[in-house]
Order: sequence, then C-alpha cells, then structure tokens
Amino acid sequence: MIKNLTYLSRLICLALLTVWVMSAQATEIRVITSGAYTEAYKKLVPLFEAATGHRIVSFYGASIGNAPDSIPSRFARGEIFDLVILSEGGLEALNRQGKLLSGSRVDLALSQIGAAVRKGSPKPDISSVDALRQALLNAQSVAYSASASGTYISGELFERLGITDRMKDKAKRIYSERVGAVVARGDAELGFQQVSELIPFKELDFIGTLPSEVQQTIYFSSALVNGSAQDRLAVARQLVGFFTSPAVADVVRATGLEPATRR
Repeated sequence: MIKNLTYLSRLICLALLTVWVMSAQATEIRVITSGAYTEAYKKLVPLFEAATGHRIVSFYGASIGNAPDSIPSRFARGEIFDLVILSEGGLEALNRQGKLLSGSRVDLALSQIGAAVRKGSPKPDISSVDALRQALLNAQSVAYSASASGTYISGELFERLGITDRMKDKAKRIYSERVGAVVARGDAELGFQQVSELIPFKELDFIGTLPSEVQQTIYFSSALVNGSAQDRLAVARQLVGFFTSPAVADVVRATGLEPATRR
C-alpha cells in the first residue's frame, strides 16, 4: 500500500509504523469532524489507513447549531460515532450531555478566523480594527458561518465594532455549506470563516486574518464517544495519536491550522 504514496506521505507512514504495526485484524471506526479540521483530516486519514490497515468512515458537520447535518443534531438523532472532532465549545456541550468519554479530550489544532473575496475582486483592508469596521460597512453583502466562527462574528464582533444594527440587513449566516462556496459564486461580497475553511477555494482571494485585538483563536479537539466498543476506541486513540504526532505537523500547518500543544 505504501509504495503508491508520495515521498512525503511515505515518510509519514513510516514514522507511524515505528509506533504501530499493521493490525492482524482491520477495524472500522466512524469519525465525525467539523469544518475547520476537515482539510487536515482528509490529508491524514488515508495515510493512517494505508499504514495500519484500519478503515475510517468519515462524516462532516458544524460544531454547533441546529442545522440537520450539524454535529449536535446528528448526536440528537442518535447517529453512532466512535470519535468526534470539533470546536472546544461544541465539545464541552456534548460532554455536559454525557455523550463523550470522560477525560478523553485531546486538543488537535488552533484555528483563527479569516476573510476572503471572490477571485479578482477588490480586497478590502482588514489589517486594523478600524479598517475591518470600515470594510464591513462598505461591503454590500457579508457571509459568515453557522458554526463557531459565525457565532462569534454575529454575537460578539459586530457588537465590539459598534455596527450590529448596520449589519442586520446585509450579513447572512450560512448553513450546511462553506462560506467560501457562497462567496465564490458571487452570492456574498465578503466572507468570514475559519482560515482552514477558506484557503482551499481556488476561486477566492484570501485577504487575511482578523486583527489580533478582535481575533478569536479556537482549539479544535477530539474526544471518544461513550458507548463505543473497546476495539474501536483503541483504533480511535491510535488515530488521535497520529493526528498529534510531530511527523504530521507540517501537513496540518499547510491547511491553515497550527498544531496544538497538549494542555
């Protein structure tokens, strides 16, 4: 399996194999991840599968909110998972509901909020708080996510900038879709979301991150799900160990995230 991977991928797999050998019996686990970690997840999971022989069945949804495909909604419907990856706020909410195995949280990455416009469009200055405020006021339409970053933007950022009332008619929360897709097709002039969810879109020009004074840096973390079988939990722990290993740190950084230091 490893011979078909790129050179970098082979190095990562070999590093993984120094810790784990091929399992005598492959195990399938179900993992759900929120948007900010998705690009890193999609790059790393095939390497883990190739090196271990285990199979990961993947699902995706927002960390918070009541959209039908959000992680809280999926848990509320009784969908079965072995491992969940989401924002720390979303994770703590599930933990309070007793959905997660106590003490199993592991921080995977730090994420910040950025902004983007459709490729070729004028790029407003957002490098200072005053510039960001003016960019928002000048924009004809603004899109933000229905997950953690969007909750911060609509619930805190607009208020801190003193523009809540002026944004009501032109700022839109996006459900079950990435903000980048909305901006790319021209349905919004300016879009805000986690950096790792914006930069994969080739149809966008990434402007930059929010100024440090009003930035929200979020931990995206994993946790094991209560009720999972022990063999599946063992594989889930291996997968988390791979996600946090130094061998894959550069892969994570390339997706717009910063690997987390364990807390």
